[in-house]
Amino acid sequence: MLRIKNFILCSLFLIATVPILAQENPLWLRYPAISPDGQTILFNYQGDIFKVSAKGGIAVPITISDSYEYNAVWSRDGKKIAFASDRFGNFDVFVMPIEGGEAKRLTFHSSNEVPSSFTPDNQNIIFDGLRQDLHTNVQFPTGTLTELYSVPVNGGRVSQILTSPALDATFSPDGKKLIFHDRKGYENIWRKHHKSSVTRDVWAYDLKDKKYIQLSTFEGEDRNPVFDSNNNDFYYLTEESGTFNVHKSSLNNPSSNTAITNFKKKPCKVFKQSK
Repeated sequence: MLRIKNFILCSLFLIATVPILAQENPLWLRYPAISPDGQTILFNYQGDIFKVSAKGGIAVPITISDSYEYNAVWSRDGKKIAFASDRFGNFDVFVMPIEGGEAKRLTFHSSNEVPSSFTPDNQNIIFDGLRQDLHTNVQFPTGTLTELYSVPVNGGRVSQILTSPALDATFSPDGKKLIFHDRKGYENIWRKHHKSSVTRDVWAYDLKDKKYIQLSTFEGEDRNPVFDSNNNDFYYLTEESGTFNVHKSSLNNPSSNTAITNFKKKPCKVFKQSK
């Protein structure tokens, strides 16, 4: 177990400082995700997923195995989590109760698949994977340009939602739109201050009208968007202010944005929806 002290979490517009650390001063606590009620934080450490009170204290592992688990996401009711695990070779999507227990494998494809969100009714999990693309989307052979899929939380047939890359996709609270960042080509996601034709942009997708809406145009990196509860405002990470900070914008006026955080040297690298 770990005792947490000074752990910085970027989740929605929240920057939460909670106690981390114990006897060995653990580093690289990654992929934080705060529960819908704001009381519990999940994070990845040395290939396992831990949970800890948002007030700080002892961090307890909820996955313990020789495999690598990461990118946990919460169900909207806070009762389940989905995550990616390579316990069968490549990364598949798994689901389990937040209180612990057996993890159920939901995807069985030979390519890596990583969950990004539960649907608003908690009945399905959406994930990105490389299964079947439209021939019109294929510009060059690469395993980086994934598609977006959905799988029932109790297991079953996988359905394709989008044929274009839609990474870290989450739903608006009313379930009518998706928001995500794109991927135009290969570039390491941890590269800083990158400006080129393949930098990521924020998009929304109207599920009823089947329409894509580009929401960011900054020539550098824009990514990890999440909706506010009003279905219009959204928050995202951008290097527009020099390093990755949380900015706020809206569907009604995406050309205008406001900085919510003001980090100068150490960026906010992970940003997730809480509910």
